[in-house]
Amino acid sequence: MSARENGSRFVHKLWLAREFGIVVALGLLVLVTTVDSPNFLSPQSLRDLMLGAAILVVLAVGQTVVIISRNIDLSVGAVLGLVAFATGKLLSSAPGTPTVVAVLVGVGLGAVCGVVNGVLVAAARVPALVITLGTLYAFRGIDHSWARGEQINASDMPRSFLGLGTWTVLGVPVLALIALAVMLAVGFYLRNYRSGRELYAIGSEPAAARLSGIPVGRRVFTSFVVCGALAGLAGVLYAARFGTIDATVGTGIELQVVAAAVVGGVAIFGGSGSVYGAALGALLLTTIGSSLAVLRINPFWQQAVVGGLILAAIGLDRLLAVRAANRLRGRSSHGA
Repeated sequence: MSARENGSRFVHKLWLAREFGIVVALGLLVLVTTVDSPNFLSPQSLRDLMLGAAILVVLAVGQTVVIISRNIDLSVGAVLGLVAFATGKLLSSAPGTPTVVAVLVGVGLGAVCGVVNGVLVAAARVPALVITLGTLYAFRGIDHSWARGEQINASDMPRSFLGLGTWTVLGVPVLALIALAVMLAVGFYLRNYRSGRELYAIGSEPAAARLSGIPVGRRVFTSFVVCGALAGLAGVLYAARFGTIDATVGTGIELQVVAAAVVGGVAIFGGSGSVYGAALGALLLTTIGSSLAVLRINPFWQQAVVGGLILAAIGLDRLLAVRAANRLRGRSSHGA
């Protein structure tokens, strides 16, 4: 095959990749905003953008693992809030606690919440939408009952922990590097491990996956534990970045997380999508928020734009599904 044919094939594959559209939209948005305000691409603005997207990326990666198995986790915002408060309480009560221990405790608490969701969804076979809506309120209620109106401030936590939210490596925030590492690790697992690929099979057709011998219940349970653990990690990162924590932390963020995954090309009915697309979706939503503020546009339009992006992503997903079905029918008729 010639170099020209290889180049054409690469361009064709790039054009078909769902992530390509998000990159183009992100590039256009940054270009328009930069033309209006050149400081938008200043080092400080880029740093703020990466810090703003990091926590949403971690949550969107976990949500993607659940969505591709044809489920959804609406409790991630409540888990984030509960873990953030627990982390702040731990560090204010025992200031000498190492940062690594605080991170492990937060991830562990998030995983426990994921176990609750996973058991109820996988074992009881109750729709995830109903279960996680219920646990959203349950975890939020526990958080409110524990906090009792108390607020934990940055002065209550050690500087070594708060540094996690401000440190940089070669100008890149540590929080962004952690989000990047999480995305790459989960993306590698989904692509290269059999159990990861089985999640796509379960999301495409659960009944067929069960008949082919895939342990559907165990895989779905694991996906919720992973999502809960990453929501716990996001809670620890939130505490380190903002330093001020109360029982309202994370309220409503679950809808942004689902929006990031869907805008990033993750099919809401499962079976397709990638954590890379979800991470790009999170970055796009964060950039939209920053750009509209710079362009002095009413914040109402931010929600309208996000809604339009979700509808466009779902429309594109249906278009690709119809094209794939027509292609398969064409091959079948030629083979007959």
